[in-house]
Amino acid sequence: MSSHLSTPRRTAPTSVVIGALGSVQNAILPALAIAFSGIGGSGRFGVAIAVAAAAIVIGTGLAYLGWRRLTYVVGEADIRVESGIVSRAARSVPYERIQDVSLAEPLLARLFGLVAVKFETGAGGSEDITLAYVTTAEGSRLRQLVRERRDEEAVAKAAALAAPAPSEEPAGQVLFQMSPQRLITFGLFEFSLAVFAVLLGLLQYADNFVDISLWDARVWERWLSEQSTWVARIGPAAQVVGAIAAVFVLVVIGFATGLLRTITRDWGFVLERTARGFRRRRGLFTRTDVVMPVHRVQALAITTGPLRYRFGWRSLSFVSLASDNESASHAVAPFARIEEIAPIASAAGFHLPDEATGWQRSSIAYRTDKAIGAALLFVVVAGVLALFAPAGWFLIPLGAALVAAALSLYEWELRRRHAIDDSQIFAMHGLLAPQLQIATRLKLHSVEIAQGPLARLRGYATLHLGLGGGEMAIRGLPLARARELRAKILTTITATDFAHI
Repeated sequence: MSSHLSTPRRTAPTSVVIGALGSVQNAILPALAIAFSGIGGSGRFGVAIAVAAAAIVIGTGLAYLGWRRLTYVVGEADIRVESGIVSRAARSVPYERIQDVSLAEPLLARLFGLVAVKFETGAGGSEDITLAYVTTAEGSRLRQLVRERRDEEAVAKAAALAAPAPSEEPAGQVLFQMSPQRLITFGLFEFSLAVFAVLLGLLQYADNFVDISLWDARVWERWLSEQSTWVARIGPAAQVVGAIAAVFVLVVIGFATGLLRTITRDWGFVLERTARGFRRRRGLFTRTDVVMPVHRVQALAITTGPLRYRFGWRSLSFVSLASDNESASHAVAPFARIEEIAPIASAAGFHLPDEATGWQRSSIAYRTDKAIGAALLFVVVAGVLALFAPAGWFLIPLGAALVAAALSLYEWELRRRHAIDDSQIFAMHGLLAPQLQIATRLKLHSVEIAQGPLARLRGYATLHLGLGGGEMAIRGLPLARARELRAKILTTITATDFAHI
């Protein structure tokens, strides 16, 4: 191993600048709170400036000390990172435990030509190692080097890898990408009112900025009383117009929020099939570059929404052993047609169900119990209203009970199905938005049959399939069918010598 590879190194010095800018951002809110509150009296603006300056100086100093005290070593068998200003911590991750190396480029880091390098172990959380930040060339070099080591390439290649590697991995076959037009369409389906949750959170600090107690119920009672008087004066026509305008504004905000979130997350979305696996790049402000090795893909999840399903849009995710910023599943085609999903599934070694797939439903007893369970609460409410409420009120929850039971029966009839073939197992569920999971029998870790008291009495069971990076279950199977599926899957697993895979 070249000494260049085993020498302790630091992250990029300009990462201190990013830490300093982060301290500026963190100082803004406390400074504003002091400036618009009664702290410090007439000199509160000076106090605010002093607090902000102190926060920036302290944050910048800590960023510099953190940079000075963090080193990493690329050894022969592992990656080692030492960090800590007061107390030192040393972590080591062997190459065989590193499932992949992903690069992330937040907006500030991208402006300085830096990336965050994450060594993914599959366990997530504290088990992963992140170096923030190194140069783009160094990040590419580290990713290439670790992959070579993990794949047990010859040690002689280490000297060549010591030189900066190309900043971009060789381009592969493009399997899926989203144009700006597709992205805008996607955003319109991502209706969200999250902005109101943010505003409610900011209201916790509103007392520091305005001389009104927003959490005093009497304030709101007075305001509502004044508004109700004003609304009564404007007349019915204006009231209707105002209500329509309010709903329109709410809808516009919901669509705008979903569109903004979608564009910032998935801008420039490209999925490629490279020699290393599936490479996904996306992001407007924070650009991520993740490679998912093919052999790490454990299953497929094809999901949709009640509205987008009616327009033929679906989302494909890989259930993978590698980790992701959001979950264990990697979205590889977040807004696609089924004909666009099929080639991606094929490239991952899966096939979608077709007309020859032998779908089967769950147990009739399970269907009946699920329908009764869906209606039970409404029936109880109807009984209480029949005893204590005015005549006829009990019909409302009783009608809801009938609707709930009918929807449950409808889902069983058309959506809740499963199938198995020579290499895969399929599970579908969902009424308005059917969800489909596809797992390779060979990659399942375990098969478990579970029965609760009611299931034992009624003769059905849930089949839990051990899936690395996710979970999969088929509910309401007749017990004999559950045992049949378990036997078939175990036959596939035990017949394979995994030492040669």
